[in-house]
Amino acid sequence: MADSREYEFFMGATTRLCGSLDIETALREFLLYARDFMPLDQVTLNLLDFSLGLIRVVAGATAEQGKKLDLAVPLSQKALSDLSGHGGPPKVRLINRLQDDLVSNEMSKIMGKPDSSLLILRVKLGGKPLGSVVFRCDGTSRYTADHSRLVSLLNEPFAIALSNFLRFEEVRKLKEMLADDNRFLQQELRAYSGEEVIGRDFGLRSIMEMAGRVAPMDSPVLLLGETGTGKEVIASAIHHLSARRDGPFIKVNCGAIPETLVDSELFGHEKGAFTGAISQKRGRFERAHKGTLFLDEIGELRPEVQVRLLRVLQQNEIERVGGSRPILVDIRVIAATHRNLERMVSDGLFREDLYYRISVFPIRIPPLRHRKMDIPVLVRHILEKKSKMMGLPVTPSLAQGALDQLTAYEWPGNVRELENVLERELILCKGGMLHFSGLTAPGRERVSELPEQMTGGFPSLNEAVSSHINRALERCGGKIEGRDGAALLLAMKPSTLRNRMKKLGIGNIRRSGANKLEA
Repeated sequence: MADSREYEFFMGATTRLCGSLDIETALREFLLYARDFMPLDQVTLNLLDFSLGLIRVVAGATAEQGKKLDLAVPLSQKALSDLSGHGGPPKVRLINRLQDDLVSNEMSKIMGKPDSSLLILRVKLGGKPLGSVVFRCDGTSRYTADHSRLVSLLNEPFAIALSNFLRFEEVRKLKEMLADDNRFLQQELRAYSGEEVIGRDFGLRSIMEMAGRVAPMDSPVLLLGETGTGKEVIASAIHHLSARRDGPFIKVNCGAIPETLVDSELFGHEKGAFTGAISQKRGRFERAHKGTLFLDEIGELRPEVQVRLLRVLQQNEIERVGGSRPILVDIRVIAATHRNLERMVSDGLFREDLYYRISVFPIRIPPLRHRKMDIPVLVRHILEKKSKMMGLPVTPSLAQGALDQLTAYEWPGNVRELENVLERELILCKGGMLHFSGLTAPGRERVSELPEQMTGGFPSLNEAVSSHINRALERCGGKIEGRDGAALLLAMKPSTLRNRMKKLGIGNIRRSGANKLEA
C-alpha cells in the first residue's frame, strides 16, 4: 500500500512540476496536488550561491497564487554547507521547531513565519548541489517521517523543473538584452553613420600611425585635444582597427550626464533601486562588454565618481545600483578630454592614480588651424554628407575665393565649427554658389572692437561678467570646484563656469605662492 501511494505521489508530482515552463504555475499546481498527501501552505524554490554566501529565492507558491521571486538572503557558511549536503545531513531535513535548527532558523527570514514546520529537500543535479525546496505549513510538529519519505522522492522532478526554469530564464534575459542592445545601438549608429577619418593622409597621418600601433593592444588610450577636433572619430577608428571590432563601441559623454544619474548611466541599476527605477537597466560598462568604452570628457567627472571608475578599471567588475552581485566586464577603455589633466591632478581635481591608469598611451590631436591642408578635403566630404542629409539633388559648388576664405579662418571651434558653418551656408544658398560672406571672428572679438562712443564709457555685459568672474577666481585662489571654489561662490555648476570662462577668454588663475596670484 505504501509503495503504491509513493508511486502515485511521485507520478502526480512529476507531471505537475514538469508540465509548465512557468515555474510559478508549476509550483502552484504541485502544491495543490501535494496537499492531499501532507500538510502544506507554502513551497519555495531556492538556489545556492556559494560565491556570495547567500541563498536566492527564485519562486514560491501558496494555494492562492504562484509567483517568481528575486530575493537574496545571506546565510552563514555552516547553513550553506548543511543545505549543500557537504556536512552529510539527511537528504530531507525535517524541522518541527524552527528555533531548534540552524538552517531553519535562518530560513525563517525567508518564510517570515516562525511558528511553522518545515521540510527542506536538498536538490542536486549531476551530483552537484543546485539548490533546495522548502515545504512549509503553519504550526509546529506537523510533519512526520512518512512526509519526509514522500518528499525524498522528488529530487529528480525538482532538479528537472529548476534546470528548465534556469535555461528558460537565461534565454528570456538574452532575448531582452538583444532587443535592448538593438534599440540602444540603433540610436548610437545614427550618430556614427558615415563617419570616417578625414585627413589621415595629410594632417592626421602621424595620429593614425599611432592609432594603428595601439589598436591591436588592449592598453587604455587617452585622446587629448581641443573641443571639436574629432576625438570621437579617432576613438571609433581605434576600435575598428582592434580585435574588438566585432564588439560594441559605447560612448559616454561624462560632462553631459546629470550628477544624480552618473552611477545609473555608467553601472546600471536594478528595478526599484530608487524612485523611478521601474525596470532593470544595464549601464554603459555592461553594454560595452567584449568591446570598447569611450569615456569622452573624462575630466568632468566628480572626484567620488572617479573613485568608483578607478575601482572598475582595476577589478574589471561593476555592481548595479541597488544590486548585490558583482558583474564581470571585459572592456577596452579609451578616454578623451580637452582639459589639462596633469594640471587638474596637481590642483587636486583629478585623481593621480586614475590619471596614470587611463594615460598609458596618450595621443594629442592637433586643432584644425594646425592642419589647414585638411580643410579642402574636409569641406568636400562635409558638403557631400550634408547635401545628402538635406535631400539636395546636387552638392552646391564653392564660389571663387570661398575655399581661400575657409582656409584662412582660424577655426577656434575646429571641425565641429566648420561643419556648422557649411550646414548654415547650405541652408542659405538655396541651390546657388556657397560664398561664406558672414564668416567672421568669434563674437567676443567683435565685442571688444566696439567703439567707445557706442558704449558711452560704460562696460559691456561681457566685460562686467568677466570682471566678476575674475574677482571670484582671485578670492578662491584660482580654484573652480569644491567647497572653497569659485563655482560655489558664483552659484554655478563648475562645467557652466568653465564654459563661460572659455567664451569670455578668461584663463585659469593659479596660486604660485602664499599670497601671490598669476594668470
